[in-house]
Amino acid sequence: MTTAAIEISNLGKQYAIGTRRRGYDTLREAIAENTRRQLQRVVRRTPPRIDATLWALRDISLTIDQGEVIGLIGHNGAGKTTLLKILSRITEPTRGYADVTGRVGSLLEVGTGFHPELTGRENVYLYGSILGMSRPEIRRRFDEIVSFAEVERFLDTPVKRYSSGMSVRLAFAVAAHLEPEILLVDEVLAVGDAAFQRKSLGKMGEVAGQGRTVIFVSHNLAIIQALCRRAVLLNRGEIVADGPVGDAIDQYLRAFESAASENLLERTDRDSRGWQIVRISGLEVRDASGSHPGVVVGGRPATITVHVTDVLAEMHCRLTIVNSLGQPITTFDTELSSIRDVRDPELGPRIKCEVGALPLLPGRYRIDVVLKARNQIQDGLMVAGFFDVEPGVLGERPMPVSGSDGDVVVDHLWRLPI
Repeated sequence: MTTAAIEISNLGKQYAIGTRRRGYDTLREAIAENTRRQLQRVVRRTPPRIDATLWALRDISLTIDQGEVIGLIGHNGAGKTTLLKILSRITEPTRGYADVTGRVGSLLEVGTGFHPELTGRENVYLYGSILGMSRPEIRRRFDEIVSFAEVERFLDTPVKRYSSGMSVRLAFAVAAHLEPEILLVDEVLAVGDAAFQRKSLGKMGEVAGQGRTVIFVSHNLAIIQALCRRAVLLNRGEIVADGPVGDAIDQYLRAFESAASENLLERTDRDSRGWQIVRISGLEVRDASGSHPGVVVGGRPATITVHVTDVLAEMHCRLTIVNSLGQPITTFDTELSSIRDVRDPELGPRIKCEVGALPLLPGRYRIDVVLKARNQIQDGLMVAGFFDVEPGVLGERPMPVSGSDGDVVVDHLWRLPI
C-alpha cells in the first residue's frame, strides 16, 4: 500500500498588499515613517495607502505519494514558490493544512539555509543540521558533497564572499547528498554554468531513481518532462491540471497561446520596474515576402517588430526565442551592439530586429520581450507572441520537414569518400 508523503487539503495563503501590520524593526525605520507621515500632512500630495489582499494560493488539495517525482509548473506569480515555502515551513498557510511526512530538504533560492558569515565548511554542517542530519551522517558524506560542489579551494572562506554560482553549487550538493526523504527544488538549475546544470540534472535523475519524493519547479519544460511522470499546473493560485506530465504541459502551452492572443497592453503578468511608463503593445514576425504574419520560412530573412507605447532615450530591447518545451534557443539583444545597428528616428514607437537567414528547424516558437532604458527594465513579457517556421533552405541545403533533433540548422559542408 502506497503511503502519502504530502497531504494538502483546502490550502490557502493570503498576503496583505500596501499595509504593514507589524511593529517596526528598528528605531531608524520608526523615525523615517513618522517623518514621512508629517510630510504628507504638510504637502498633502501623497495619496493614502489602500489596504488590499492577494490570495497567492486558494483551495489547494493535493496528495503526493512517497517516491513520486512531480513537476510544478505555471506562469510567474501562479503560486509555485509560495506552495514550496509552506511545505518547507518557511511560511504558514492562511487556511487549510499541509501534512508532510519525512525529512524535508529545500532549495528555494540561492544559498537557502546558509549563514553568510560562516565558511563553506561550517555551512555544510549547519545546513545538514537544518535538514535533520546528525553530525556523523554529515561527516560521512562531506567529501562527496565538496567534490560535487567544486569549492575545495574556498571551503574555509566565508560564504558571503562566494559568487551566486558557488553558493548554489554548495547548497544543491548538501541538499542532494544528505538524502532527505522529500526534496523541494525551485529553479535551481537556472543558476550556474552549463557544466554544473548538466551535473545537477544527472543528480536529480539519480535522486528520482532512489525512491525519494521530489517536487521540482522549473520553467524549462524539457527538464520537467525528463524527470517527472506527473505534473501539477497552477494558475493564479489554483490547480487547473493534475495528471500525466505530457497532458499538463500541453495545457500549459495552450494557456501560453491564449495569453499571446490577448491585447498585450491588458496583460498583467508583466515585469515592469521602470522609472517611466512604457509598455510593449504589439509584436509581429514576418519573413522576406512580408505576407502571412507569424509564419516564416526557415533559412530566409525575417523581421521581428516590437511595438511600444513610447520612445525613451537610450532604450534597448532583448528578444529571446524559445522552443515548444520552454528551452531558450537564442537571444537578440541591442545592448550587444554592432556597427551595423541603426537608430532611426523615423521608425516611431517601433523596434525592428532583422535576421539575415533564420536558422530554425520547422516548428512553433515563442518570443519573450524585455525593454530596458538606463540599465533598468521598463517592461517585460514572457510569450509576447508566437510564430511558425516552415521548412526552407539554408546554404543550398534543404531543411528536413520533420523528425530531426534540435531546433537550429547550421550551414555546413560535407566531404565524403567516393
